[in-house]
Amino acid sequence: MTAQPRRFGDPVPNWTPPPRPGPEVMDGHRVRLERLDPVRHGPQVHAANRASDAIWDYLPYGPFPSEAEWMTWAEGVAKGSDPFFYAIRDLDTGRAGGVASFLRIAPEAGSIEVGHINLSPALQQTPAATEAMALMMGWAFGAGYRRYEWKCDALNAPSRRAAQRLGLSYEGVFRQATVVKGRNRDTAWFAAIDKDWPKLKAAFDEWLAPANFDGGGRQKVALSALTAGVLVQRDPSL
Repeated sequence: MTAQPRRFGDPVPNWTPPPRPGPEVMDGHRVRLERLDPVRHGPQVHAANRASDAIWDYLPYGPFPSEAEWMTWAEGVAKGSDPFFYAIRDLDTGRAGGVASFLRIAPEAGSIEVGHINLSPALQQTPAATEAMALMMGWAFGAGYRRYEWKCDALNAPSRRAAQRLGLSYEGVFRQATVVKGRNRDTAWFAAIDKDWPKLKAAFDEWLAPANFDGGGRQKVALSALTAGVLVQRDPSL
């Protein structure tokens, strides 16, 4: 007997939409996320960003040659609730070296996205940067969101690698999704869901533990190895 196709998805009992972001501060061991304040964070973030204009390649704004231009942009976005921006402060240096935000926040659907990630070269590929992403994901799932999204330009291979490394499963490419800086953008989608979070949290905790790094600061076990088992689908381009 042929099984009949399901007409409806699984019930979501006692569903209550989660709150909108968010906390003014999120503290980690290596990094501190602070609600973006252009006056307090602007000089440090802009100075760190000036090391490379390439960090703006896939964002719809920037680069900002002058601090005043960056401040004007930051004053506009810092007032908003979606996107909800944070400055990322490296606790080793005490300096803010990047920003990231929650966006496309849909409490009624339990969905939230992380994006507008802009890290200075000094902050990129550091444990502090990874902890920042873990803190944001942890807040979202801890608050009751069911789905955590990451979207990027399909040509942005480093962002695609970062999403998969963090344990977000590949969900495909939306062709001609938008136009950015006068150019076509196909958008690659990644996401994790609430049932993934316990394993992802364990992976982040193990990778970020001091015991996972040798005397030279080199990792002993790669985060990608710890999150691989959570992935429902891998990015075929990587």
